Amino acid sequence: MILVTIIIVVSAVLSWYLGQYMTYILDNNTGGNWKSYLKQFAIFNVIMFAVGFAILASQQYLPLNPDGKGALTFDLIFNTAASFTTNTNLQHYSGEVSMSYFSQLFALMWLQFVSAATGIAALAALARGLSGRGFGSFYKDMISAALYILLPVAFLVAVLLIFTGVPMTFGGTVEAHTLEGALQNISRGPAAAFIAIKQLGSNGGGFFGPNSAHPFENPNFWSNIIESVSIILIPMSCVWMFGRITGKMRHAAVIFGVMLLLLVVKISLASYFESAPTGAFAGLNIQKSVNLEGKELRFGTSAAPLWATLTTSTSNGSVNNMHDSLNPLTGLVPLTGMWLNETFGGVGVGMINMIIYILTGVFICGMMVGRTPEYLGRKVETQEMKLVLLALLVHPLCILGGTALFTVMPWGAETVHNAGAHGFTEILYEFTSASANNGSGFEGLGDNTPAWNIATGIVMLVARYAPIVLPLMAAGSLSAKKVSPDTSGTLHTDTMLFGAVILGSIVFIGALLFMPVAVLGPVSEHMAGALK
Repeated sequence: MILVTIIIVVSAVLSWYLGQYMTYILDNNTGGNWKSYLKQFAIFNVIMFAVGFAILASQQYLPLNPDGKGALTFDLIFNTAASFTTNTNLQHYSGEVSMSYFSQLFALMWLQFVSAATGIAALAALARGLSGRGFGSFYKDMISAALYILLPVAFLVAVLLIFTGVPMTFGGTVEAHTLEGALQNISRGPAAAFIAIKQLGSNGGGFFGPNSAHPFENPNFWSNIIESVSIILIPMSCVWMFGRITGKMRHAAVIFGVMLLLLVVKISLASYFESAPTGAFAGLNIQKSVNLEGKELRFGTSAAPLWATLTTSTSNGSVNNMHDSLNPLTGLVPLTGMWLNETFGGVGVGMINMIIYILTGVFICGMMVGRTPEYLGRKVETQEMKLVLLALLVHPLCILGGTALFTVMPWGAETVHNAGAHGFTEILYEFTSASANNGSGFEGLGDNTPAWNIATGIVMLVARYAPIVLPLMAAGSLSAKKVSPDTSGTLHTDTMLFGAVILGSIVFIGALLFMPVAVLGPVSEHMAGALK
């Protein structure tokens, strides 16, 4: 728990100062309306997808391909381009096997920068809109976030990772002679630069197939700490940036407190559940300990449940252990993180998702006491709630609809390698990860098929843009209204009562939407193991 405490405290302290710097960079972009902002947003995201698709489709003809990587299938190109454009980084391939250095750097790493900058830009615009100062220019926000926030911080993290032993080279695969006298081909590459933005931008896509469990991506205890802090740092900073732009720092502190409470609870539960022995030892006459299946022991036993929680509380999705090997109830924790999708969440979009829950909670409270709900002094009415509720329902629709379809169809059923509740959870996790723009996986699926690639690609696109576009439209509607003066009946947004409203909205809405599939998957698997 000392390791956990250090990572959370260091991240929280650094986030205060980084949030201040992010505000300085992005707060001077005023004017403009939500329609022009979203138009620029849409045009650039189409360009992002097209550039990524074109490079991946032609990598066999492009330079920086010392190992002669060949062509990719159309469905995998579509899935990968959609994945990195939407800041998901779901990978149905192994990077060192399938991708050239050119594809890794100029398609995938470039998309990791600009997709993360897109999320930060959207939050800055929403905050400015709610403060009544206009939405500004998307292009200015995106360029500022990429060049003045993500690039310098990623450079610093990359240098630190090089010192811990992460490679940074353009040399190709090398041959090594093992102790048994065999030859082994070892892949390498410009990994440090790739991994820095992978973590900082809540991207999560690995340079190597095993992701941050690979010794070239995450060599030791110190690299694990640096990457863990990097995962949560900018999502935390976005909360403080929102508070400073809106001029509501006490409100931001309440939101930060709710998010931090949820994060600590999830980390505690994951650590507790993973302290039980693996179910693979059931009935065997051997000494039992904490679940070490699928773990990299060089990080210590607490690092796996901590990372699994951090990577799914944000939309990062990188892994330093095999989630498919987690105890059933431990596996429920990362699923819950992606279902709620707001415990700091992805860069920018995590805070936008929290606004969806806040407006829903405010509306419910207003209806309960018989007065028009207000948020930041502006009345929340039918028009805004239609947009907010649609944004809220897109996420469970993508998850539950996709899971139901692939559970009964051979597209999913024939790719599952585990029967029963665990196999169901693998399908559920894949669609949850795609819809949450997370990218992690249980990895018990044979998911590099046309059906999986096309379906999850569509889910990633829908689930990325609906929860950004619809709240921005709602913010545009709110920004056109006059600020109402506070009265004795006003629900103040900077109190513990408001924090309880937010927390209750998140917990109850999440339970209503996802409790049935939680019971069908991880809970059923746990109960089946307990009855043996």
